[in-house]
Amino acid sequence: MRGAARSVGRALHLPVTGTARGIRKATHAHGAGESGLGKLIELHAVNGAGDVMITVALASTVFFSVPTDEARGRVALYLAITMAPFTVLAPVIGPLLDRLPHGRRAAMAASMLARALLALVVSGAVAGGGLELYPAALGVLVASKAYGVVRSAVVPRLLPPRFSLVKANSRVTLAGLLATGAAAPIGAGLHAIGDPWPLYGAFVIFVAGTFLSFSLPPKVDSAKGEDVALLAADEEHLHGPLRKQAKEAKRPGLRTVGPAVTHALGANAALRCLSGFLIFFLAFLLREHPLTGESAAVSLGIVGVAAGAGNALGTAVGSWLRSRAPEIIIVTVVAVVLGTAIVAALFFGAFLVAVLAAVAGFAQALAKLCLDALIQRDVPELVRTSAFARSETLLQVAWVFGGAVGIVMPLNGTLGLVVAAAIVAAGWLTTLRGLLASARHGTRTRPRVA
Repeated sequence: MRGAARSVGRALHLPVTGTARGIRKATHAHGAGESGLGKLIELHAVNGAGDVMITVALASTVFFSVPTDEARGRVALYLAITMAPFTVLAPVIGPLLDRLPHGRRAAMAASMLARALLALVVSGAVAGGGLELYPAALGVLVASKAYGVVRSAVVPRLLPPRFSLVKANSRVTLAGLLATGAAAPIGAGLHAIGDPWPLYGAFVIFVAGTFLSFSLPPKVDSAKGEDVALLAADEEHLHGPLRKQAKEAKRPGLRTVGPAVTHALGANAALRCLSGFLIFFLAFLLREHPLTGESAAVSLGIVGVAAGAGNALGTAVGSWLRSRAPEIIIVTVVAVVLGTAIVAALFFGAFLVAVLAAVAGFAQALAKLCLDALIQRDVPELVRTSAFARSETLLQVAWVFGGAVGIVMPLNGTLGLVVAAAIVAAGWLTTLRGLLASARHGTRTRPRVA
């Protein structure tokens, strides 16, 4: 009898342990286990799973639980109360964390713990309809942004031998996407039990992430050889004491990122703005006018899956193309998105909406990895982590702006996609010449570092 019980126990235990071993083998492959990158990959997967749990809970509370007109007002209020202050706070987070380079593990753990506690606050607001929902949601956004900034600074410290920064970033990002995709249906299932349950799930996940943060190697707390980057392209962009110091220095003294990086950042901002616009605009459009033969929830799910699949594919392709003319890749993918948006606007329909979501997700992921490649190529190691932090802040602000435009748009599919095409066209045309010039001259601008 005892032997039979052991056999049953092993049979039930094997799928869990086997899955855990498979995940650990994948995350620790190619030296990532020895360098500590594997731990960061796992931590980022936990981060993605926790964030999607909170997203499911907030979406059901702010969006799905009320009529469309009221939902637009609620989402606009949510954006104004949480995202608007966040756009003010976001530029401060990066510089603030730059000043605390020796406590990165503690900072990541604090961001996880803060979100765990805030998830409980939000769960109470969801159950009782309290106004604390909005400040708590703002706190979640700030903590999530802080984690992202610190993660950008940590990745270069954990590179295995012969591992590029872009390849490491793509592996970390892909792990987050996969975890998000796996956790989303679990969050939906918990929501079926009760509105607060996805937030209880987020609490458990973020508590686990708090402990996992301290399992990262101690070297991530080292800031040896780092400085602060300024998003300026040349000497003329420095003013006051910085410019004077540069002129007086015996060696080159400018902290710059190079024109290719600034142009690529502009193109990425256009894609991120498009992403925010499509998320909010399509959320309301498909709720009011679902895809043919489908419910609003299924319609949004189809578009969401298309965008997620495109994003994952772009991340995978970006790792493969990491050393092949990133400027040309950015110009090309933005042009493809622009063409797709124009076609979708002219021949508006369910299939083309899903295609646009997939292409936009693919382009956003691939263009971001190309931006990472340019930062790795053109920005000196001394200021590279700081440049990553500042670029992430600008991209987040662009997403918020796009989302605000999406909320106020009339629910007309053709008009909305014309606006989407205009957003992409503006970013593409303003950066096209600079990116092509950088690629044509093979331009590794030689940024100088103070």
